[in-house]
Amino acid sequence: MKRICIVGAGFSGAVIARELAEHGLKVLVVDQRPHVAGNCHTERHEQTGIMVHKYGPHIFHTNDTEVWNYVNSHGDFIPYINRVKATVRGRVYSLPINLHTINQFFNTAMSPKEAIDFIKRKAHAEIENPKSFKEQGLKFVGDELYYAFFDGYTRKQWGVDPADLPASILKRLPLRFNYDDNYFIHKYQGIPSNGYSALVDSILCHDKIEVRLNCKFEELKEVYEHTFYSGPLDSYFKHDLGRLSYRTLDFEEIVEEGDFQGTAVMNYPDRHVPFTRITEHKHFAPWEMQQFRHTVAFREYSRAADACDIPYYPIRLLKDKNLLKLYEVRAKNEPNVTFVGRLGTYQYLDMDVTIRRALDAARDFLKEQVKI
Repeated sequence: MKRICIVGAGFSGAVIARELAEHGLKVLVVDQRPHVAGNCHTERHEQTGIMVHKYGPHIFHTNDTEVWNYVNSHGDFIPYINRVKATVRGRVYSLPINLHTINQFFNTAMSPKEAIDFIKRKAHAEIENPKSFKEQGLKFVGDELYYAFFDGYTRKQWGVDPADLPASILKRLPLRFNYDDNYFIHKYQGIPSNGYSALVDSILCHDKIEVRLNCKFEELKEVYEHTFYSGPLDSYFKHDLGRLSYRTLDFEEIVEEGDFQGTAVMNYPDRHVPFTRITEHKHFAPWEMQQFRHTVAFREYSRAADACDIPYYPIRLLKDKNLLKLYEVRAKNEPNVTFVGRLGTYQYLDMDVTIRRALDAARDFLKEQVKI
């Protein structure tokens, strides 16, 4: 059998490569960037020594026990609870919206039952079947909380009017009537102590896996039995039907002594603030915080991705969904190619879902090989 080619050394590519290699297949993994782990890449900040999530913070969270055991077999995960704050109109609140947020915002001291009734009176009950993000938000929490925490942040994050975004985006955000400020509700939550790149390196460490970095798929001359492609779907087809829309991020670095903001993530929902949030990276590794005299933080600015930008997540507006359907038909009919990952399937996928789908894709492929 000729080798299997895997395009992309992120979680999708690495997990598939390892599964195939452990079943005796020779695998080549290529990535056009100079590092593994894709947008989960971590590295030590040159000036401060702090472990930095190069393309924005990643907290691993899942209810999938097999996936949790899988990543723990390749890295030492330390429990981490993501507690997000938000600066709104000059005051700091806790996210996701919980009983503390509600009481602080409305200057009240309500019990859970009182808060439930209070928000019901605020919410737009006349919106029975919300079609857009805005309608979902107004039905969800009413005018005051929606415009304070969701409207401006969403405009900056997605670059469009919330009335043009699907309601499904907001449906997955929690609203709590207790004082729980854990951003996630999953059973397993943590961050690898040595970073995500070390974790992916471990997954790729197998004698039947060759990794080529700074290498574009288009440059390869060899013939492969099968290709798993985790790059942008439209890029594979040279954008001949048009370009799908992505958002990308720009980062403004802040280095100073001490502690910059006292927390890992501070959101800025106000529309007049040009950035969406500030992340301070030593707070993502509290187990080593005391060893650093300086700190490094990043302001994040979201914008539409140009052709030369790193795509972070798909927008999936109506025009993109129509174009996506055309590309999906072509992808399905492309011989000996499987499209995987966030970019290859044009879906917003969390890390655990990415790994689950990669495991499933590799196992499905191996089953087909047995049939052949």
